[in-house]
Amino acid sequence: MDRPQLLTELVDEVFRLNAALVAEGDDLAAGIGTTAAGWRVLGLLADGAATVADIARQRGLRRQSVRETVERLERDGLVARSANAADRRAPLVALTDRGSAALRDIEPARADWAARRSAAVDGERLAAALAVLRELRAGSRLDG
Repeated sequence: MDRPQLLTELVDEVFRLNAALVAEGDDLAAGIGTTAAGWRVLGLLADGAATVADIARQRGLRRQSVRETVERLERDGLVARSANAADRRAPLVALTDRGSAALRDIEPARADWAARRSAAVDGERLAAALAVLRELRAGSRLDG
């Protein structure tokens, strides 16, 4: 099989894997009252407040999708928006105490899931797969 065909098959498999991981993430995140998308936003905010645009850029998502997720998280009391001195049009989104607690609460389930999922694959192969995916992403419009 030539490299372009291998890449095409890899991309197809990544799409299928993404769907499976989102479903598994939704199952895990239900334990803290959110979705995989909400969990991804909460996880990014663990490092500090960010704008919707920042979250979208760092997670490789559309702004509208992130905006909707942030609105749900805010309604659920997991995040709060505040004024942004650098740009009044783009409020900062930050974890609330409840959001921080939710991340702490989901960590044991995440660690257990990661241990189970990674047990079937050799560590060197996982590292190689990660390197290949990063190499393929490098230079893309979503790199960063």
